[in-house]
Parts: sequence; C-alpha cells; structure tokens
Amino acid sequence: MSDEPSNADPGSPPQPDPGRWPLDDALLDRAHRHAVEWLGGVAERPIPPRAGVGEVMDALGRELPERGESAAAVVDRLAEGAEPGLIATGSPRFYGWVIGGTQPVALAADWLVSAWDQNAGLGIISPGLVAAEEIAGAWLLDLLGLPAESDVGFATGATTAQFACLAAARDEVLRRVGWDVEEQGLSGSPRIRWLAGAERHATMDLAARYLGLGAPTVVACDDQGRLRSDALESELARGEGPAIVALQAGNIHSGAFDPFAEACRIAHETGAWVHVDGAFGLWAAASPRLGHLTTGLADADSWSTDAHKTLSVPYDCGIAMVRDAAAMRRALSMQASYLQATEVGADPHERVAELSRRARGVPTWAALRHLGRAGVAELVDRLAGSARIIADGLGALPGVEVLNEVVFTQVCVALRDDPTTEALSRALWEDGEVLAMTSRWHDRSVVRFSVSNWGTDAAQARRTVAAVARVLDGLRSAAG
Repeated sequence: MSDEPSNADPGSPPQPDPGRWPLDDALLDRAHRHAVEWLGGVAERPIPPRAGVGEVMDALGRELPERGESAAAVVDRLAEGAEPGLIATGSPRFYGWVIGGTQPVALAADWLVSAWDQNAGLGIISPGLVAAEEIAGAWLLDLLGLPAESDVGFATGATTAQFACLAAARDEVLRRVGWDVEEQGLSGSPRIRWLAGAERHATMDLAARYLGLGAPTVVACDDQGRLRSDALESELARGEGPAIVALQAGNIHSGAFDPFAEACRIAHETGAWVHVDGAFGLWAAASPRLGHLTTGLADADSWSTDAHKTLSVPYDCGIAMVRDAAAMRRALSMQASYLQATEVGADPHERVAELSRRARGVPTWAALRHLGRAGVAELVDRLAGSARIIADGLGALPGVEVLNEVVFTQVCVALRDDPTTEALSRALWEDGEVLAMTSRWHDRSVVRFSVSNWGTDAAQARRTVAAVARVLDGLRSAAG
C-alpha cells in the first residue's frame, strides 16, 4: 500500500484512472437498458408528454451540485427524470409534425458515431467516417435522380441545408455579374431578387434572412399550394439582374409538388438560380410509382432535404446538394495553415456551415445500405399509401372533410367550423393514441396528419382512423 497521502474526499465519485478509458461496460449497459425500455414501449405509450419543462427541471435538479454524483446515478437521473417529458415521436401514429422516427439500423450506427467521437469536418482527421459520408452522398444523388457531379453536404437540418444551398446561390449569381462576395461583402452589391411561392415553408424565409436576402417576391400558387408557372414568368419579367427562385417538393399542408420542369425553364431563361426545398417530398423521386411528382426536379441548381423525415435516421441530418460544386465550396469553405486538406476531392466542412461537425451522414449510409434502392422505394410508397388509407377513412366519417388532394404523405381535415376542428386536435392529444396537430390553411383551422414515420403501415393507418372515429364519437356524446 502506498504511503502517499490521499487528497480524495471519501464522499466524492470515484476518480478515473488517467491510464485507462474511464467508461466501463456497466455504464453503457445501464444507458442501453434505459434506451431499450423506451424503444420497447414507444409504439403503445400515450404519445403526448406527461410532464412539462418545469417539472422535468425539478426532477433533473435545478442547482449545480457542489460535489458530483456517480456516473450511474447521473444516467439514471437523466433517463427517469426526462422520460415523462418526452413525446413519442417514434410512435407509428405520430402525425403532429413532419418529424419522422428512427430506423433501428440508423440508430445503431448513430451510437457508434457517438462512441467513436470523430470530428468529420476533414478527411485527414477521420477518413473512415468521411468515406461513409462520401458514399452516402453519391448514393443519394443516384437514388433521387440528381446530377452525379453535384456536391453533397450533411447539415444539422433542413433549414441549415437550405442555408448552404442559398449561400452558394447568392454568391454565384453575384459572381456572374462581376461581384465577389468573399472579397467585397454584400454592402453595395447588386440587389438579388429572390422569388418563392406563396405557400413556401417558413424556413426558406429564415435561411434567406440569415444570408441578407430579405423578404421574397411572392409568387401566386394554385389551390393546392403549387407555384404557378405563369405567375413566376410574370414576376421575373418585372425586373432584371441576379435572381434566385425557390421551388417546393412537398407542400406542408397538401403535400403538392411545384411544376419543376416548366418553372426551371422559365427561371433559367432569365439566368436565375433555382433551388428546391424538398425537406420530406424530395424522397418521392426514389419511388418509381411516385416519381412523376418530381418530373423536372433534376433541372434545378440545388436541392435540400432531411434524412430524419421519410428516411427515418436520427436527428440531426439535413442534406444540401448543389450542382455546381465549385460554387458550393467557394461560399462555404475556409482555409488555414493548420488544416491539412484532403488530397482527393473536397472536405465535408467545405459544403456546410461547420468546421467541427458530427459524422451525421453515417446513419444515412447505414439506412441506405440496409434498405437498398428497392427498400427505399417501398418505404416511400408505404408512407404515401398509409396517407391514402387515412384520408379515405377519415373522409368517410360523418362531418369530416378532407381538404387536400392526397398526392403524397400529407392529409388535412376540417370539421364544420374552426372551434370544432380545434376541439378534435385537443381531444386527440388528451386521448394519446393518435397525435395530429392543428394548422391554418385556406383561412381555415385544419387538423394535419403528416405521415413520415417508417413504422406507419396500412394496419397503423386503419388503427388511426378507428381512433379518430372513437374520439369524435366521444366529442359528440359530450356535446349532447
């Protein structure tokens, strides 16, 4: 026994031995047990959270402890304290927002990414994970029918993927008229006109605001939210100079797709850059049955989507794809003497707004490798087919009106008036078997069913209709 005095407080947690990795198997097993318990019950538990932020803060402990807890106690406290405040987004009957779930193979890959703890910003640091992302990017372009020469960046979500694409667009359209944003900044630059449909997703505005583009010129849409080509042509004819046009694959209410071929032709005739926001709808291009919805998609200049939606990989995984790889890298890359560039191709940090970044493309590689081309098509078809079952079933219920043409994975319904429609959403939340949230569309309150979880199949869709029918019966009974 050593005669050296110990400065350790006997009440403190055990200190790690600096000569060995301090995380033992028992701690990982503990976290695994909590995870398995959650995943094992997520399909049948009530979907809404049972506790609010304040209650969870109380359970986790609001005050920073003077002396820390053991690692095992911390894991238990987190799992048990946070669990009542979790919403069951993994439920196959969760339709509240376009969030999706997580396929088991992608979750397992994500655990490995966390364990490996690599900075996937540069290939020289982590060639193993960068290689997986490079393969995933090439597979995505092939799967979606996009130009093989395009660059692919894995961002934190659909918004930051849009940001990456619009950054490339902004800098390139200004470069074409002789203005170098990298050297000259934006002050004094020619004004960029950017145009987007009246029913664009609000994150398009947000990404544009980050980039100093201001508010868009709004282009009229049809009754399903599809941008009208004639209106786009008219708006573009009102001015001249550098322009960016934003199109949409999958309207958030109707699921509708813009007329890509015609809109791209019109935009390109004026020299405009065309970006497609396809957060969930871009995946329709992977389905031979639904591919007609994306005719002309490959004519655009950039595309953004989210692998957590539809493909069902863990958060976070936005995907930015830009035809002109040089434009993407000029807008987003940086150089420094201490950064050793990859010898072949571009580094991942040159395609997104991050230098230090998690290898979020690896779970995408795992999902694609597991499913294959046919499996992805089957997944997309299953989600769209489930939406059709839900729409047909709800539309047959007394007093329920389906408001949209159900072409993909969105279903919007309304009852006789706004208060009754909103009461249905509240009742579903309280019941817990099915979750669908309210929104506003065509100046009406709607209950929106967004089918984006890999576990939602025909059986779950029929169960959804039965649950809504039961809740509606309860509302009618309560109303007398």
